[in-house]
Amino acid sequence: MNIPFRMDAKFCSFFNYSKTFVAILLAILLSVPTLVSAQDSTAAAGAAAPAGGGDAAKGESIFKNNCAQCHAPTDERVVGPGLKGASSRHDFAWLTKWVRNSSAVIASGDPYAVKIYNEYSKAQMTSFPNLSDDDIKAIFAYVDKAGAAPAAAAAGAAGAPAAAAGDAKGSGPSDLFVIVLVALVVVMVLVLGVLLVIVSLLSKAVKGGGAETEEAAGEGFGSILKKLTVDPAIRSATLWIFVLLVLKSTLDGAFNVGVQQGYAPKQPISFSHKLHAGEYKIDCNYCHTGVNRGKSAHIPSANICMNCHGVIKKESPEIQKIYTSIENNQPIEWVRVHNLPDLAYFNHAQHVNVGGLECQNCHGEVEKMEVIQQRSSLTMGWCIDCHRKTEVNTKDNQYYDKLVQLHASESKEALKVADIGGLECSKCHY
Repeated sequence: MNIPFRMDAKFCSFFNYSKTFVAILLAILLSVPTLVSAQDSTAAAGAAAPAGGGDAAKGESIFKNNCAQCHAPTDERVVGPGLKGASSRHDFAWLTKWVRNSSAVIASGDPYAVKIYNEYSKAQMTSFPNLSDDDIKAIFAYVDKAGAAPAAAAAGAAGAPAAAAGDAKGSGPSDLFVIVLVALVVVMVLVLGVLLVIVSLLSKAVKGGGAETEEAAGEGFGSILKKLTVDPAIRSATLWIFVLLVLKSTLDGAFNVGVQQGYAPKQPISFSHKLHAGEYKIDCNYCHTGVNRGKSAHIPSANICMNCHGVIKKESPEIQKIYTSIENNQPIEWVRVHNLPDLAYFNHAQHVNVGGLECQNCHGEVEKMEVIQQRSSLTMGWCIDCHRKTEVNTKDNQYYDKLVQLHASESKEALKVADIGGLECSKCHY
């Protein structure tokens, strides 16, 4: 079968332009990773060395005893800004003045000091006039070492500096990923257009008519798209796809009503669970006194805080907020993070005392959280799934002896919470 085809047709011109455009686009895409890697390499090469070459091991001890309450050695914000890169932003003389008497640096009108002071609600940093030059050098040597450690670990795992830079940015999609994704979509649209032109030409050629084929070859890409938009079948399919997407989005939204997984509100006082429960190993029961005795775990009162902070870190701006609360006889207005609907009943004492569950089962690794966050969905399905999988702790508990005996007569599997009424509606809804 001979298909008339003219090399000077508009389609050939369009196809040649498309090939050129795709080639240029691919060249840009291939060059972007190289440019990003080059920029990352340049940034790494320009990083400043640790301040004064201090003793990082000594600095770690000093930092944890004096600075960890308000600062992190990384970019993370606690009460004050993260200290990563501080030694590269300022010389050692400036850092020494700031650590020993930040108020004097602010009063001098130093632009950076004033900016930080205003940015953090004019909270006054504690002065450390007794720290020697070697102590301050050691602190920032530790900060530089701790700040560089995550990037080095990421580089070792990925096998390339670029991978380390990508990991340090977090779990969200990078700019490069978005660019590549958009570019791929553009390429796919162009390829689809070319394929539609070819299919149109071939179909008309098969139906016959050399003149018609030549006329079709001269048709532009725009005219073909116009025909597609007025096609009833394509319009109907597009409408149905749109309706289905809207329906799916609506159903997803309905199922997520009341689900606050990932919720991490800002609290009136910057309390670090990572510091208290993680580094200092303070038992959760010490602060949340109701967890063994009743339905609620209880939010600790200011008096519990004062058991330690009556003598520790009294000068901290965050601790001063507790003093203000006590002096004004006003409770601290903590923002509730884990909140079940009123129609659901949950008892902490039953799960902790009888079930023997750890806090981490429901709340996640609280000892690693700087800011407390709801890690589990806490939906009915999540609770039911736990009841179906969790085995009842019957050891040294005579209450369960008869139940274990009855269950063993009917099943060879271990006694689960679901087997003792854990799936009954009235257990949680009343």
